[in-house]
Amino acid sequence: MRFLPRLVVSAALGIAAFLSWRLLLRTPADGQGGDLDPKVDEGFTLTLDTFLHIQQLRKKRLRAFCSQSHKVTTLPRSQEERAYLLSSLRVSTRLDLLYCQVPSIGMEEWQQLLEKLEKENITLPVLLPYHRRHTKETQLSKFNQTEIEAILGSYIKVLFVRDPFHRLIATFLQGMGSSPSFSSFVQDVLESETHSTSVDWKPLVSLCQPCLVQYDYVVMFGFHRQELGHLFRRAGLPVDSLLPKFTDTQVLWTYRWLTEQMFSELSVQQKKQLSRFYRLGCQCDWMKAQALPLAHLLHLAEATTRPLPALV
Repeated sequence: MRFLPRLVVSAALGIAAFLSWRLLLRTPADGQGGDLDPKVDEGFTLTLDTFLHIQQLRKKRLRAFCSQSHKVTTLPRSQEERAYLLSSLRVSTRLDLLYCQVPSIGMEEWQQLLEKLEKENITLPVLLPYHRRHTKETQLSKFNQTEIEAILGSYIKVLFVRDPFHRLIATFLQGMGSSPSFSSFVQDVLESETHSTSVDWKPLVSLCQPCLVQYDYVVMFGFHRQELGHLFRRAGLPVDSLLPKFTDTQVLWTYRWLTEQMFSELSVQQKKQLSRFYRLGCQCDWMKAQALPLAHLLHLAEATTRPLPALV
């Protein structure tokens, strides 16, 4: 019986997904028009110019964050330190791509696409300033310092972002922990802050090192198909016929509903602590305290004028 609440939530998730998908087909997303994320609208077409403009704004915000923080900006000389800092970074030496692999951030279709491209024996049609080394190794930390520096300086680097609270709910629903209720799960997360934070809910900025890695693209959960389509076409990769069926757009709607339901279980103290837990990971404008209830912070991806969600 201890996992009954999770089963109930999972059933509700399925119902909400169905309802939100029907709503998505009929109703355009609410938004205020904007810059940092395009509209969540089935009929909305993201043009290349808009995509590039959005990318410039997202990267500008990343640079602003890094200029004000004390995050690592240079590659450590120690192999042990590099292994720790780069543990979440993955590479495809055949496609010359680097990305940050984070649990519960919705990268399943991306990884399927990379597998398809590698099986098709497709390579990046770009001349690189060094000899290509095709290897099955995918962990960046396994390469030596010279190779890592070459990869960081020449590969296409992609950062996936998602609202941190949506990611937290996804982690709970996937059973990453023994807690029978969302409230007790959140308490476990908060208590882990004092000793060892699990990678399953660790702030994204601590996993992906955006001040060390100069990401070329910042891709937001909810917009994968159009954004990744532009990304690969600009890289010269023929992916139009290989793009999988992305589900992040309809799932985004579902998680907005779930945040209202599941965060109502939490005490006021838990909400404050949880907000602080993720805010400490990234002092970007959108995560600064401001006198807003947590419910408003949970809808950061909703309005198109709001900054990047899920940098933490």
